[in-house]
Amino acid sequence: MKLALVFPGQGSQKPGMGKQLAADFAAARRVFEEVDDALSDRLSRVIFDGAASDLVRTDVAQPALMAVCMAVLAVLREAGLDPARDALFVAGHSLGEYTALAAAGAISLADAARTLRARGLAMQKAAPGDAGAMTAVLGLDDIAKIEELARRASAESRKYCGIANDNAPGQVVLSGHTVAIEHAEALAKEMGAKRAIRLEVAAAFHSPLMAPAAKEMERVLAELSFQPPRPAIFANVTATPVRDSDKIASLLVQQITGRVRWRESVAAMAAAGVDTQVEIGSGKVLTGLAKRIAPDMKTFAVETAADIEVFDTARKAR
Repeated sequence: MKLALVFPGQGSQKPGMGKQLAADFAAARRVFEEVDDALSDRLSRVIFDGAASDLVRTDVAQPALMAVCMAVLAVLREAGLDPARDALFVAGHSLGEYTALAAAGAISLADAARTLRARGLAMQKAAPGDAGAMTAVLGLDDIAKIEELARRASAESRKYCGIANDNAPGQVVLSGHTVAIEHAEALAKEMGAKRAIRLEVAAAFHSPLMAPAAKEMERVLAELSFQPPRPAIFANVTATPVRDSDKIASLLVQQITGRVRWRESVAAMAAAGVDTQVEIGSGKVLTGLAKRIAPDMKTFAVETAADIEVFDTARKAR
């Protein structure tokens, strides 16, 4: 197996995620305890026993998802998986990029938790007036047509609309001012899309409306010391592997307002020799996207003890 370890973004959270894993494995419990200590907050209590509404807030969801992913990875490490030795690359979707950096040893678990709490707060505060909106355009495979759709929506509404997430063929997310997103939704079917679905998000993430958050995160990230990631991490905004620790902070700042190039990242990892993607943490969103982007790539979604056993058995049988 030539592995890529990937980590999900916001939207994959769910109540009770990681609770059974923490009950079954001391390694997982230690991760949640360290995150609680880093935040001076019983985040684990919200993750394990909170309602879905408790996990919606960006400043809660982001460190919570990271904690669950790292807890699963901790159990995998005890089973013998070493990302630096066993994976060609790591990658994460949006906030998952911070999880990937922690998995690759570029940032500590505690720093990842504190930074994601700060990122979530900065993103919530970034657009207090028209916080904007996001919509998923489905069934339109040609990225050039979606770029044309965004340009038309911007020009005709005189407000910003652009691509936030290029997730996979047939699934691209637009972000921008609410009036521009409404116009894009009206244009989508005319331009060949099956439909456009409004996302339940607090703001227009990965768009210029997040510029105040990018400025705040530039300050936060400047205070951190990054180590070279091992293995290399595929950056969201460039869809290229990064090994130089000096580039990480700048790329993370750009990511706040920039496009998440997930389709390009997965395709590039496949072209670089990856034959197996392992999605670590809550849900199977990235597994579904991989099947559209690189149909020949083997995939594992690893969240529970049973998932860990299946993947570990397959890994050791290679």
